[in-house]
Amino acid sequence: MSPTIAGLLGFGAVVALIIIRVPVAIAMGIVGACGLGVLNGWESLAFILGRAAFDAVSPASLSVVPLFVMMGVFAAHGGLSRSLYAASTAFLGHWRGGLAVATVGASAVFGAICGSSLATAATMGRVAMPEMRRQGYADSLSAASIVAGGTLGVLIPPSILLMLYGLLTEQSIGQLFAAGVLPGVLGMGLYMLAVVFTTARRPELGMAMERTPWIARLRVLVDVWQVILLFLVVLGGMYLGYFTPSEAAAVGAAGALFMAAINRKLNWKTLRSGLLETTTTTAMIFMILIGAAVFNYFIDATGIADMIVKQVAGFGLNRYWVLFLIVVMYLILGCLMDSMSMILLTIAPVFPLITSLGFDPIWFGVLLVTLAEIGMITPPVGMNLFVLQAIVPDLKMPALLRGIIPFVFADIVRLGLLVAIPAISLWLPSHMMK
Repeated sequence: MSPTIAGLLGFGAVVALIIIRVPVAIAMGIVGACGLGVLNGWESLAFILGRAAFDAVSPASLSVVPLFVMMGVFAAHGGLSRSLYAASTAFLGHWRGGLAVATVGASAVFGAICGSSLATAATMGRVAMPEMRRQGYADSLSAASIVAGGTLGVLIPPSILLMLYGLLTEQSIGQLFAAGVLPGVLGMGLYMLAVVFTTARRPELGMAMERTPWIARLRVLVDVWQVILLFLVVLGGMYLGYFTPSEAAAVGAAGALFMAAINRKLNWKTLRSGLLETTTTTAMIFMILIGAAVFNYFIDATGIADMIVKQVAGFGLNRYWVLFLIVVMYLILGCLMDSMSMILLTIAPVFPLITSLGFDPIWFGVLLVTLAEIGMITPPVGMNLFVLQAIVPDLKMPALLRGIIPFVFADIVRLGLLVAIPAISLWLPSHMMK
């Protein structure tokens, strides 16, 4: 069997295993190991397996993973999501569709602390959905604003997907985090415009609440100082060069733990469950890195990445046509796979192609995570859709799918802007303190 055919069969096997719900780390590890054994012999496989696991998780830069995960976990346990939603509602609830706009804004800020799309969607679903139903909002608008707002947690730093991309491609995590800020803010703004557009066409979907008095607004604003402070210290410290990403992660984890304590949300039960959640999430990510490392050895052995680069160069296509085809591929994959599986499975052949065409790897990382966001809200495998339905069992999926359409269009607009104006992603990293 030729190495190229083996590589293509390997991709197909991983996709098939993921479809039947085999965990992505196990799927990539098994296929990579079997492929290496067939191509290079079982003695070579034994040598690679002996070092792949250690090489995948030994870099000191990986210390950011458990620390940022811990920061997000204890931020959630500390009740910061409710404070954010209350403050957003106080300032925006008197608009038509204002609660949905507030949900998007609160999700963006909470996602900046949490770093996980699924966790943001689940948390905001518990906080925002009951209130929007109480105010007479249609489920289509309420649910769509929650699942779309949850995707902002993937891009606004600290982002787990940006961390993984940086580790897999050996790019600066600090620069990737800086690159994600403006596209994340742009995404938040476009989602808010999607709510405004929807309620302008159909006002009955989200009627305005009574205006909150300024005294009450200032009172709830006091409650979110902790979130703002944590965000500014962690990201501002990295941007200004006071912290490395690892040091910023440590400061963020300690800060979230301290804030949970002063909010009287920290007890032995919360501490135990939070540390257990941090450990299991970190273990899952490390297992994925190990499986991806074994699979990447297999991809290198097949030479399929070099073959793709040479084939594309032979076609003589303009590099933006190649980028367009890659974007279409990811949009299709996003409808079929979860975002982490999609990135891990394709990054080995796609990244060399992108760099060979002269695209900036930091810019492409932001574009790739944006494509992953779209996959989080597009059926049939839009993970945020199923997370919210698990939180709200009586939510009808057809209503949710109708409501999500304007938000998907907003994401397409954002994709076009990121491609047309790379400075949206690259301006902040270019001004980072060295």
